[in-house]
Amino acid sequence: MDIQELYKLYQQHPCITTDSRNCPKDSIFLALKGESFDGNKFALQALEKGCAFAIIDEPDILDNLESLEHLERKLILVDNCLQTYKDLAREHRRQFNIPIIGITGTNGKTTTKELIRAVLSECYNVMATEGNFNNDVGVPKTLFRLNDDYDIAVVEMGASHPGDIKTLVETAEPTSGLITNVGRAHLLGFGSFEGVCKTKGELYDFLKAHECPVFVNRDNEHLMKMTDGLADIYYYGQSDSNDILIHGEVVSCAPFLKFRWREQDHEAGYQSEWMEVQTHLIGAYNLDNMLAAITIGYVNNVPFEQINHALENYVPSNNRSQMTVTEHNHLIVDAYNANPTSMKAAIDNFKLMEVPHKMAIIGKMGELGDVVEEEHQKVVDMLNDAHFEEIWLVGEEFQNIPCNFRKFKDVEEVKEAIQAQQPQGRYILIKGSNSNKLFQLPELL
Repeated sequence: MDIQELYKLYQQHPCITTDSRNCPKDSIFLALKGESFDGNKFALQALEKGCAFAIIDEPDILDNLESLEHLERKLILVDNCLQTYKDLAREHRRQFNIPIIGITGTNGKTTTKELIRAVLSECYNVMATEGNFNNDVGVPKTLFRLNDDYDIAVVEMGASHPGDIKTLVETAEPTSGLITNVGRAHLLGFGSFEGVCKTKGELYDFLKAHECPVFVNRDNEHLMKMTDGLADIYYYGQSDSNDILIHGEVVSCAPFLKFRWREQDHEAGYQSEWMEVQTHLIGAYNLDNMLAAITIGYVNNVPFEQINHALENYVPSNNRSQMTVTEHNHLIVDAYNANPTSMKAAIDNFKLMEVPHKMAIIGKMGELGDVVEEEHQKVVDMLNDAHFEEIWLVGEEFQNIPCNFRKFKDVEEVKEAIQAQQPQGRYILIKGSNSNKLFQLPELL
């Protein structure tokens, strides 16, 4: 059965489930595989629960039906279920002639996606990636949510290995795109920083081949090196380069980011008046994310006042650039992800914040391969220069690095220390990879 025939079947049964525990009546079960599971083993169970069909890629199931021959016509054998899932999602995406903005990058892609969603939602019905469904399963799942009610879509794409973005853009077929930045993350999978750039740049490659517009941070030298051959570029940034469309600068971080921005056209000798925006985001590094959202809103004809309204009213709720005020402390929670680039940004920003009694709880960074010791040493060096009142380091990667900071093996030891010490009246930065589980700490502080 080719993909067009499968899609016709999907149109008759427009619900695909990949979880045998959730089998709506007359849906289609698709048997995905993971490191610790094989959906093929649950295909018959899914049919018994009410699925109309099951797509499998293990022929042994057909050979072992025995007394369940009545189910054979409901089993559809394909070469690779994951590829079929992506192909079906692409076919579904092609049913809708709406703009799709593709977003990738080392840091800030989820926050930027949410800011873009907020800005565009002022004028359009926007479909956007939920949570961090940005991999080769999450992107198809997102695309299957498309329907005629939407005017525009924002699709986030993540990567941890070479070729990941190429696969995702060929599934989503974006009509414009943005790379937030490139940094030293997932080096274990990419092999090198050059590997990161090449993979993230696969979004540019697709947009270049299809002559689609791209939104680029003019101040990012790595991104600028990747833009060769791109014909339709909208630049944003903090510098005053002649080709920047949306220009912005930090006003203050006390502790929330306040910034100002303006539209400019140097060739025409035009600059708009400065517009000031008070945000609910922590971090001067979020200015680039704000400017990206402004630029995309501007290009999509969202009025200035509505752009500012969206940004002023956006409140993060995903452990990214988030401040939580508890009974005892002010917490800057950035505990979802950490790599050398985002760690430096978080520490530098905390230094700039005009607040008293600073404390930092810093967790290890993952997937750094051969440079793990070097990069954790850099973090300790940055913290030495920061002169915060108190610093706690969490994770084995910090254990052999000489310093005077307090060290903990894991989050459980940190919890014990919090219960014993009960910090109060502090501004506390909580930063680390999700694997540290530092997101468990705010309720104790």
